[in-house]
Amino acid sequence: MKSAGEAVEILEAFDLTGSLRAASELAGCSPNTVARYVRLRAIGRPSTETTRRTQLIDQHLAKVEEWVERSHGKVRADVVHDKLQALGFAGSERTTRRAVARAKKAYAAGHRRVFRPWIPEPGMWLQFDWGHGPRIGRRETLLWCAWLAWSRFRIVIPTHDRTMPTVIACLDETLRRLGGSPTYALTDNERTVTIDRVAGIAVKHPVLVAAGRHYGLQIHACVPADPASKGGSESTVKIAKADLVPTDANLLPAYETFSGLRSACDAFCEQVNAREHRETRRPPIELLAEERQRLHPVPDEPFTVAFGLTRVVDDESTIRYGSARYSVPHELVTERVWVRVDGEEIVVVHRGPAGAREVARHRLTTPGNPRIDPSHYPERTTDPLHPRPKAASPEETAFLELGDGAERWLILAAASGAERIRTKIRRATELATLVGAMPVDRALGLAAEAGRFADGDLESILDHLRLMGDRTTEPLDGGDADDTLQPGTSAWELVGR
Repeated sequence: MKSAGEAVEILEAFDLTGSLRAASELAGCSPNTVARYVRLRAIGRPSTETTRRTQLIDQHLAKVEEWVERSHGKVRADVVHDKLQALGFAGSERTTRRAVARAKKAYAAGHRRVFRPWIPEPGMWLQFDWGHGPRIGRRETLLWCAWLAWSRFRIVIPTHDRTMPTVIACLDETLRRLGGSPTYALTDNERTVTIDRVAGIAVKHPVLVAAGRHYGLQIHACVPADPASKGGSESTVKIAKADLVPTDANLLPAYETFSGLRSACDAFCEQVNAREHRETRRPPIELLAEERQRLHPVPDEPFTVAFGLTRVVDDESTIRYGSARYSVPHELVTERVWVRVDGEEIVVVHRGPAGAREVARHRLTTPGNPRIDPSHYPERTTDPLHPRPKAASPEETAFLELGDGAERWLILAAASGAERIRTKIRRATELATLVGAMPVDRALGLAAEAGRFADGDLESILDHLRLMGDRTTEPLDGGDADDTLQPGTSAWELVGR
């Protein structure tokens, strides 16, 4: 078979000489070849057209096409060759392979899926998907990758899971970054999106449907095993993983903390959204400013499920998440709150009459190691190390009403194990009716400081105060020996005489 150029040279040589033999000598071929090309030109057929010769497999081509059709173009040529040999085919395997290749090509031409170019409209489509992120320590991470179809604006958010609260929280953050909500959102067939498929129709998750109504957008699932229907989001996942996940290809350093990964994701979004996109020849950040005019407003409050899982605050003003305890403000005892994980922290949200608000945030902990914030509790009214007396009878009330000295005396006397305290406070109350509450309270205070809790000590201190007059500010356990209230040792002088 001559090439098109060689065929033209042969015909040109024949037109020049008018002789088959002379033309063959000029073109370097046989006279029969020149005659064949001249004959084809005369009947108007292309000079490069080939004439197919009969082959041994011709009588089996119908069967080959049947097997290709039944297998939807999946059958292997070696399997076809074995089947043909069983039918008496004596040709080579090479012939079978060529025949099977032609049959598969014809089958594909009749069953090829034809794609119509998708021309997105502004404010219509948002696509999102998940990708595996880098490991931080021993914990896996995931990347939420969203893509606004018209402006090509990308958003990447790192998470630790893809549960329903996380999905809605990421969707809420995405819409607030975009500055509005589009009409439709397209994603993969996650269990948080579709719970079943009946006759090819996706049964959507009711919680996600409610979230879509809250934000004013319809969430659709793509056709299973059909990457062409969500190529934009998958491309975003591929680009994000290439730029954020440390591999031998990009030599990125490992992330030590989740906050470091979040910062890297924010920097990646700023970079890809600020550079020119090859399709639009404009930066996505500029197109987003135009597309925002076609987006719907985002509600002021997120959808409730975005806050996380519900918990009821117990009597100790704590909640449990992952079998670990976390404190919340004591005003929320018996109230229902929402809990979700945000990176390396746990966030607690309460929704009251004034709307939803964050009430607590703790670092994640493990069971047996509670996270307690002292500011979540009121000031202590009782302290085992510093008790405060509370009167339980009229007698105790009368004694404590004497003043701070009486209260201090009672605390220290009880701590020292003094005997007959009730009798002594009754005696102090009687003395207060005779000499006044102020001197007795002062005497009780001095007795508490000096550790004098025995019988008669209070009367002795009162006599001392009366004798000292204005000099009562001197300490009872200091000064001259003549001024002390402690019993002397003169009585021991007679011992042994």
